[in-house]
Amino acid sequence: MEIKSMTGYGKAEKVIGNNKVIIEIRSLNSKQLDVNLKLPQQYRVLEMDIRKLLSSSILRGKTDVIISNESLEGSSNYLFNELAFKTYFNLIAKTAGDVGVDIYTQEIVSAILRLPEVLTNNEELSEAEMKEVLSCCSEALNALNTFRIKEGKVLISDILHRISVIEDKLKSIEPYEQKRMEKIRSSIETELNQLDLRADKNRFEQELIYYLEKLDITEEKVRLAQHCAFFRQTSEKEDIPGRKLGFIAQEIGREINTIGAKSNEANMQKIVVEMKDELEKIKEQLLNIL
Repeated sequence: MEIKSMTGYGKAEKVIGNNKVIIEIRSLNSKQLDVNLKLPQQYRVLEMDIRKLLSSSILRGKTDVIISNESLEGSSNYLFNELAFKTYFNLIAKTAGDVGVDIYTQEIVSAILRLPEVLTNNEELSEAEMKEVLSCCSEALNALNTFRIKEGKVLISDILHRISVIEDKLKSIEPYEQKRMEKIRSSIETELNQLDLRADKNRFEQELIYYLEKLDITEEKVRLAQHCAFFRQTSEKEDIPGRKLGFIAQEIGREINTIGAKSNEANMQKIVVEMKDELEKIKEQLLNIL
């Protein structure tokens, strides 16, 4: 399975009729699919088809899609909207005058001609041209997904490395675990002896075992190891695992926190802090996984 990042960029160009169509797609991480689509008036008839194509491929993420077309040399399919041009020009000239900025007519004209509604394409799209526009959109989406897959490989490689670090640190707890229990037992016995009381040895052993069982982290260690294995398995077998990996990471965090609460030993607590640090980095990276 190929894991994808939600961050990506794709671009495609195609000559369609008398125009060169340029499609750019940029995506960032987001919990839902949020598409901001900008396209020429001429292509408005295709908006629903384009959005459907985008949603079926992108699935999740904040996405900006810019579709533009350039008239090829010698073509004359554009209508000039004189009123729109004058409106833009007057607004720009007034604002420039208010702030004391000089404007160059040639630069202003060039800029205004690129603004919405100043030049509009008068050519109606044929069915064949509509298919070509959608085809160009598919090419841009393919480029976007290629980018996202490449980014996804980098992200999941880093994440799985950190999972391995957590697994290694979990194993490194074991030498301190038994020493901790022996130290706690010895400390309780010493304090009891200092009280100069006659204690029922059998009852004392029962209470001590009960107390030490509360500090036992065997179950937490087993569950944490299982969660790490399940995390790895999910990342390898599912194509869109982002949300699920996030849920598993939460369960990993719960087990690490419980181990920390029960550790009662400096070396173990230090290891727990290091595991938490790795987990926080994993959670940050998971925000970008689709």
